[in-house]
Amino acid sequence: MPIALYRIDDRLIHGQVVVGWGQPLDLGFIVLVDDVVAESDWEQELYRLGVPPSMDVYFESTRDAARGLATYVSDRRTGMVLTETVETMLELARTAVIPITAVNVGGIHHREDRTQKLRYVFLNKPEEQALREMAELGVVVTAQDVPSATSHSLDALLKACAK
Repeated sequence: MPIALYRIDDRLIHGQVVVGWGQPLDLGFIVLVDDVVAESDWEQELYRLGVPPSMDVYFESTRDAARGLATYVSDRRTGMVLTETVETMLELARTAVIPITAVNVGGIHHREDRTQKLRYVFLNKPEEQALREMAELGVVVTAQDVPSATSHSLDALLKACAK
């Protein structure tokens, strides 16, 4: 089965990912790509607590995930690749052994250096540029918090200014 969703969400594994996306997509596994979490047993255990026993979670560094995507794509179950940051997803898109064709911006929350674009997306200039670079690589970038919500194109996302 293919990877059903490549998602950027700074909260990583939480209810919206597991229930909101996991159930409709019938996910069998999540590949959490984060260099720090890949080295931290206790953080991995915390994230494992957030998924049902029927769903596997694999913790990969960016480099290992880029090399291993073909293995995950060949899994008979449906999967999701999840990163915390735009920069990590861009690096994955640049270096993956198979092309990443679409990325979902699901939740990038407020920080002082970010501007609100949507209710659930705040971006700074380097993040905006990284999303543009993904698009230049041929990746279709959209923003959508849950499957039932409106999907916003990259152009709409970057022009948006939530009220």
